[in-house]
Amino acid sequence: MMDMKTMDWKALFDALYPGFFAEPSIRALPADGSWEEMALSLPGFSENNVEIPVPDGIAFGLYRGELQPLRAEIRRVDEGWPAYYDGRHRVYCAFDGERVASFCLLEDMGTCGGLRVAGPGCVGTLPEYRRRGIGLRMVQNATAMLAAEGYDIGYIHYTGVGPWYARLGYRTVLRWNRDGFVEQI
Repeated sequence: MMDMKTMDWKALFDALYPGFFAEPSIRALPADGSWEEMALSLPGFSENNVEIPVPDGIAFGLYRGELQPLRAEIRRVDEGWPAYYDGRHRVYCAFDGERVASFCLLEDMGTCGGLRVAGPGCVGTLPEYRRRGIGLRMVQNATAMLAAEGYDIGYIHYTGVGPWYARLGYRTVLRWNRDGFVEQI
């Protein structure tokens, strides 16, 4: 199991996202805003670690359909996210029958320091399905899937909802703003 306390998270971030703070979209963020990077040691992680009830009829799995209808639903959550759903990453979803209720990318971020890194990204739940545990259970299941595939670190990039992910065991390892790192925790 990796040592979360001695890991050089800035080095990992820089390896995963070179030039991140020079990107125009990051430079244009509000001056008073801050965001988090979160991580979780995956060996031993299970979707049974925390019970998250969801409504009857909700199922979870990889998305196998056409991307265009999925992108239309994603746009309802965030106008900028459909571009990231371009077929390069697997998509994990919560389904209500045939309808997508919640979604995330499963991003293989590569290897850093001999550790395999992956995580859910662009996580969203359609408005009519929110506040019922569906999105959190979806991330929990997606994280368990990555653990079963042998990834070492579950990584959440660029979030403003750290306490939500913390319910699954993810912990904040870096805080940053548009000018760079604020703190390594």
